Amino acid sequence: MRALLLAAGRGERMRPLTDDCPKPLLTVGKETLIERHLRKLNEAGVRDVVINVHYRADLIQEVLGDGERYGLNISYSLEQVLLETGGGARQALTFLGDAPFIIVSSDILVDYDYRRLMEPGLLKNHVVLVRNPAHHSRGDFRLTADGLARLGNEATFAGIGVISPSLVRRCSKASYPLREVLFPAANEGALTGEMHLGYWSDIGTPQRLSDARADYESGLCR
Repeated sequence: MRALLLAAGRGERMRPLTDDCPKPLLTVGKETLIERHLRKLNEAGVRDVVINVHYRADLIQEVLGDGERYGLNISYSLEQVLLETGGGARQALTFLGDAPFIIVSSDILVDYDYRRLMEPGLLKNHVVLVRNPAHHSRGDFRLTADGLARLGNEATFAGIGVISPSLVRRCSKASYPLREVLFPAANEGALTGEMHLGYWSDIGTPQRLSDARADYESGLCR
């Protein structure tokens, strides 16, 4: 299975930290955020990774290269204009092919095991959910007893899942957020989900980065 790492955003809320450094290259411990995901994907058995890039694409490509030192083959989907998460995934299909793929937001810190997304029998559209954080208390989904992710306010999309090419092609717009196809799929009963009860942090502000670094140093997330 291939994986797509979302790394194109400008990181406006992270300024001034992102004035010269793209958010995926900010560090927690000895690794950048995106390198942590690359390592964990490799450990799960993924070999081909696509990274969508826009802001400071040159620096991301310079640091990560072709992926050889991570045991991966890395391809880059360069966005001339920002396409948001859904549009970025749609453009990246050129590299991803026609099979369902893992999708991960590169600006999260999480102890999730990506091997779970490669288990036989997993449906083609699947999302990992977490408890609602304070900055997103309204949530996105709820889980049913039979494992469907339905629209609701009980859990938040973690920025991790398995997505089919046919799902991202459902929206004809060039630029759109992934929720514009995930929410209709949930409404139709065509989206499964699971709760991740371990560590998760959306590194969206300098304070959250500081908190995540403190959590890492204290051993809450490894």
